[in-house]
Amino acid sequence: MRGTGSRPKLRVSTDDSGVVGHTGTRLLADLADATGLFSAYSTALRPLRPRGTGHDPGRIATDLAVMLTAGGEAITDLAVLRDQDTVFGPVASTPTASRLPAAVDEDEHVLERPPSARARAGEAAWPQASETHS
Repeated sequence: MRGTGSRPKLRVSTDDSGVVGHTGTRLLADLADATGLFSAYSTALRPLRPRGTGHDPGRIATDLAVMLTAGGEAITDLAVLRDQDTVFGPVASTPTASRLPAAVDEDEHVLERPPSARARAGEAAWPQASETHS
């Protein structure tokens, strides 16, 4: 089982090599990191990862959100991100990602935590947005 770490650094060039179709989608993943959403989801969903090994449920949730914004409709569509590991890094397999919703169903309090995680990310994002408009 592979654990997930940070996403790989991107290198931009103009030589037409290494062209990928979902680099814009990567910006969404980076936004989740920059605003603290990924970290907040990791904290909120930590009880779903009792052994502390394997894929972080917060990363899986973030990757699922990115996949949905890229037009995905089912957990199997994570393959689009997984197939571009130089852009997105390690992405959970379909069976691993499928266990997250099942685990959420088993823990009646887990759905109370992500809204506060989103709120904390929003609190981080608004000051950053105002800094860029100065």
